[in-house]
Amino acid sequence: MKIGIIGAGFTGLTAGLRLSQAGHEVIIFEKDDQPGGLAVGYKEKEWDWTLEKHYHHWFTNDKSVLNLAKELDYKVLSPRPKTSSFVENEIVQFDSPASLLKFSKLSLFERVRMGTSLALLRYNKYWKPLEKYRAEKYLINSMGQRAYGLLWEPLMKNKLGKYSSDVSLAWFWARIYKRTSSLAYPEGGFLRFAERIAHEIAQNKGKIYYNSEILNLESKDSPSVTYTNHLHSKGKTEKFDAVIVTLPTSLFIKITPSLPKSYLVKNASLKNIAAVNTVLRLSKPLFTDGTYWLSMCDTQSPILAVVEHTNFMDKKHYNNEHLVYLGNYLETSDPRYTMTDKELLKLYDPWIKKINPEYTSSLIAYKTFHAPFAQPIIYRNYSKKIPSTKTPLKNVYLANIQQVYPWDRGTNYAVELGEKIAHEISKNL
Repeated sequence: MKIGIIGAGFTGLTAGLRLSQAGHEVIIFEKDDQPGGLAVGYKEKEWDWTLEKHYHHWFTNDKSVLNLAKELDYKVLSPRPKTSSFVENEIVQFDSPASLLKFSKLSLFERVRMGTSLALLRYNKYWKPLEKYRAEKYLINSMGQRAYGLLWEPLMKNKLGKYSSDVSLAWFWARIYKRTSSLAYPEGGFLRFAERIAHEIAQNKGKIYYNSEILNLESKDSPSVTYTNHLHSKGKTEKFDAVIVTLPTSLFIKITPSLPKSYLVKNASLKNIAAVNTVLRLSKPLFTDGTYWLSMCDTQSPILAVVEHTNFMDKKHYNNEHLVYLGNYLETSDPRYTMTDKELLKLYDPWIKKINPEYTSSLIAYKTFHAPFAQPIIYRNYSKKIPSTKTPLKNVYLANIQQVYPWDRGTNYAVELGEKIAHEISKNL
């Protein structure tokens, strides 16, 4: 069978790998000039390793992607970095029950109450009953208004904006349930790992067309894809026995004008917000205490998280530079989304100086990256809103970030979804 895949993120790559291993003819279309999707990386000429444009890591229980790495004999590193929170202008380690008990900004009763609230989620295996409740209401009722207001409310609002009070408890549960103290990272970076999967696809005679933008997708007797790139500037159409679309649902709708109106109405409520990450290259560490991840627990902060990647992976792989992400999730209508690198750094500067007043003296360079579809908004009862992998078009399948619920995103679930859709197609064709 000839199978087309739109998107060379980890869902498309995994589906392409499995289908090509099964002997199918696979062609993957990718708008970018390299694979990886949201985990795509880049490399400065001085570095040995690539770096993700948007911070990434795996948890040590991310079985799908770790098993894939093992299958490909790809080395994975698993250090235990330090996670902290910025609370009332102070950096506090906050990555274990012991660190919570030492958190003196809350009374002992408040600490125990919050720990109990989180433990009820951490050790509960069943998310489905939780999806009908709002996360905000549960957190306030279970841990108290002060604990919620001090730590969790700023994070919820800084990350989800106007949606923060409506997201499902199942979404919050997933973030607590899956978290591990140690993290994992593919040697050389996520781009190198994606390139390894792409290499395996090529070994199976599969093809990836980079710099290829999809103009139109139709399916009458069989699916056909019209695309353009530097080789076919006016557009070329190829026919397939089946097509997998890994784009967000709104982009799938945009390239597929023959979808019925009922499908458009049904999926109109699906929301995504963007990611904006500024990467600082420093000659000295930003954090003096070795923190990898800092959650900014302040509603006034224009930054959601400060992530010093080289306190996770050794700086020797990056010419001994110290690399720091200044990360945000926001709507594309937010002024920060269209700010220049210089404008963003000027906005962030007073807050970075609260962490390290001397950071500018070691600043080598900085640049900002944007991803318009990075975080699905998980409302209550989201399981009833998930788009089906089967679309109204014959032999056209959808497999995207909005279907990995309750997990909401991550390369592990992209790999899992790629495996699932490849199996489904092999079974149906």
